[in-house]
Amino acid sequence: MAHDKKKFLTFSYDDGVTQDKRLVKIFNKYGLKATFNINSELLGTPGYLRRENMWISHNKIEPEEAAQVYRGHEVAVHTLTHPHLPELTDDEVVRQIEEDRVNLERLTWQKVEGMAYPGGGLTHDDRVVELIRTRTKMRYCRTTISSYSFDVQKDLLQFKPTIYHLEFDKMMELGEKFLSLNAEDIQIYYIWGHSYEFDYYDTWDKFEQFCKMMSGRDDIFYGTNKEVLF
Repeated sequence: MAHDKKKFLTFSYDDGVTQDKRLVKIFNKYGLKATFNINSELLGTPGYLRRENMWISHNKIEPEEAAQVYRGHEVAVHTLTHPHLPELTDDEVVRQIEEDRVNLERLTWQKVEGMAYPGGGLTHDDRVVELIRTRTKMRYCRTTISSYSFDVQKDLLQFKPTIYHLEFDKMMELGEKFLSLNAEDIQIYYIWGHSYEFDYYDTWDKFEQFCKMMSGRDDIFYGTNKEVLF
């Protein structure tokens, strides 16, 4: 964190779906930065998800699009195929992570050092964390457990985001609190989600309003996960 600012804002979005293209445009419009966590072996795969009695597209971007779509932002590991890591053998955990890293570096010409655990609930356990620590090149791994805090965390391989974007009212409340902070110590506001969820709940405009509210502040550093955490 070689910056003179004390407040840091970053976003993290999973799965590499085509809705990311619209989300990147919003981030770029307001000078915000994000990290996109991608399953490289699922790129180019069409699909749908059903939620709230609706079918929503869950199409993955094409591999050859990745470098252009995510230009200016960070690409990070989400494993090759989105498995439940605690159920895998040691070697398969490492393969899912390291081969995803290699694929993403080849596709995007970025050095990939971060990760978001795939799935919800119990996404990892002590064994998985130790494998990542000793046998992969990951420097941080984001969980799905909200901290509702801006405080710096010591264990970056079990990093807790501040909030999941579907908790919109709480996200706004925390955003206003973050903007008003006169921080003496480093504070990080870290928001995560999936861009296809904006289609489910028709919240693209609300999220853009949030981005506008958070943007353009001289006392905030806007960065990718890696830029903010390191």
